[in-house]
Amino acid sequence: MFRLGKTLTAIGALALATAAPVMAQDRPGEGVKITMAQPTWDTGWFQTAIYSQMLRELGYDVSEPMTLDNPAFYQAVAFGDVTMWVDGWFPGHDTYRSTFEQGAEIVGAIAKGGALQGYLVDKASADEFDIKTLDDFKRPEVREAFDRNGDGKADLVGCPPGWACEQNIEHHMDAYSLRDDVNLISANYSAAMADAVAAYGNGEPILFYTWTPNWTVDELKLGEDVVWIQVPFVDLVESEKGLEDAATMAGVEGCVADPCQLGYIANDIVPVVNSEFLAANPVVKALFEAAEIPLPDIYAQNALMNEGDENIAGHADAWIAEHRDQVDGWLTAARDAAAN
Repeated sequence: MFRLGKTLTAIGALALATAAPVMAQDRPGEGVKITMAQPTWDTGWFQTAIYSQMLRELGYDVSEPMTLDNPAFYQAVAFGDVTMWVDGWFPGHDTYRSTFEQGAEIVGAIAKGGALQGYLVDKASADEFDIKTLDDFKRPEVREAFDRNGDGKADLVGCPPGWACEQNIEHHMDAYSLRDDVNLISANYSAAMADAVAAYGNGEPILFYTWTPNWTVDELKLGEDVVWIQVPFVDLVESEKGLEDAATMAGVEGCVADPCQLGYIANDIVPVVNSEFLAANPVVKALFEAAEIPLPDIYAQNALMNEGDENIAGHADAWIAEHRDQVDGWLTAARDAAAN
């Protein structure tokens, strides 16, 4: 697993010291500009930095990433106003397909099927109140235990407006008739979760939505500190209808049941790239088809950010240095595409 910390500077220095002389054929993207985008959730910025650095090694002029909401990005990439991002979540972002598919496309995958979503509670409360599904929050004693603001409802940390997960959570609030029982917190996610983690540290019950990769499941250990709970029955948003079987998964670590009825489909995290750019740059297509990042490495970096270490570019440089042989193989595949 990727490890970061005090070795960051040493790793970076070693990488520079051992770098081979740059040859023209090593930089097939020389002179080509890439306008990179990244999402509003910072747990995706690590892979943005890694992919940006690999593209720069191929000679591309990669901009500092532009932070965009989902609707703005998918429209912009279709028109070519931005070139790409590496943070598409599918099928979660299927609602945007009609926006981008006329001018952009998915290529490769950062992580296949590893992006889980769902609801978690602290394990102590799950055991004490025998909490198995969201329906349990209709029980008065459970509502009261999870009511942190005194409004008579259980508090649930959800997603900010504009995120795809916000639409899913709002859908679930109605599908499971939870409006009278659950207070949905839709503020800044990182701040709301930091507050929830602090509450957990003080021995208070917590209920929250999360996804993987995310620092929350590094900070709060699955099966030890928190557990996934189930939905009462699977009810998907309109864009995911017909995929109900994929919302129940076997072997989910830290779930109250196996198989686990999370109520969300496991997503692929993928690059989405402007089609015109991709057709003109087979180098990028080959790189993205070859590259991937292990989810535990993303967890570890997200945890560093949560601890206040926001040197994301440094984290990316260290990861590349630690995986130099593998990265060089991906870059070779990309350079071979330029030669063919």
